[in-house]
Amino acid sequence: MTVLILTGEEDVTADMVVVHLNASGVPVVRLDPADLPGGVALSGEYVHGSFRGHLSSGGRLVSIEGLRSVWVRRPGTPAARAAMPSAWLTEESAQALYGMLRGCGARWMNHPDAARRARHKPWQLRLAQRCGLPVPATLITTFPQAAQEFAERYPDLVVKPVSGAHPQDPPRAVPTSRVAPDADFSAVAFGPTLLQRRIAKRADIRLTVVGDRMLAARKECDPESEVDVRFAVSDAPWRPVDMPPRTAERVRSYVRTADLAYGAFDFAEDADGTWWFLECNQSGQFGFVEVETGQPIARGIAEWLAQPAARRQARVNGANTAVP
Repeated sequence: MTVLILTGEEDVTADMVVVHLNASGVPVVRLDPADLPGGVALSGEYVHGSFRGHLSSGGRLVSIEGLRSVWVRRPGTPAARAAMPSAWLTEESAQALYGMLRGCGARWMNHPDAARRARHKPWQLRLAQRCGLPVPATLITTFPQAAQEFAERYPDLVVKPVSGAHPQDPPRAVPTSRVAPDADFSAVAFGPTLLQRRIAKRADIRLTVVGDRMLAARKECDPESEVDVRFAVSDAPWRPVDMPPRTAERVRSYVRTADLAYGAFDFAEDADGTWWFLECNQSGQFGFVEVETGQPIARGIAEWLAQPAARRQARVNGANTAVP
């Protein structure tokens, strides 16, 4: 059976996993939904209550029923590279591709429904609190007065985008920044703004969850000068670190409730050693951590994807959903 990877052509992180899959002899097909229709083609037929479908990419044909797992890594927007792209064609292509894939018995990393829900920062923060993870006081608002009152309660604040765009996605990427004591919050009225109590962190923590495995890495930082580790210039290396048992238990609760097979968690470690939850990126990068720490993240993902296809039903917000 075949592993299907949905991602862009230039994805070094995916390449790291493909190397392990190839070494273990597991068939892999990689495609970008942005190439549908054109470089990617599909066909599906319902006959007498059963479904038979195929995908074609790069001259390779794969049976949808023959998929053991689907890794939704960083796929492009369906039909984005079509000869005549349009919102209509994008919707039709997305419905066809993901609708057909939902009909197979493959394991998902991560299921599109779970991934879509897990992207929302307010949802993440609420779930983290419910699971017992410490979360800094946070306000998301378009009311300048609310922002001003929040700043009076928490004088030391940071501001960050609600969507959490990655630095590799300019011009949408905005670094987390400290808020000046005399800040004018009138601009808040022009778009949702996320304000959060600043954690005087002594280290950044990146926790990568792959199925039941949890691999944590720690990077020391200056609690006064460094705010956003993604943009900081620091010689401090990422190093493997053991997880506090209670934090590990709460993270397991988070991924189980979110129905995630993969998650990249960011924490801020304060002077007392407390890990403060900042976010969980359901498709976050891991290559930089593996390169510096030697943690076998890519191999872990490959091993998870290579397992036999299996389905189970879980209750998600009151609805039955097939999840890995």
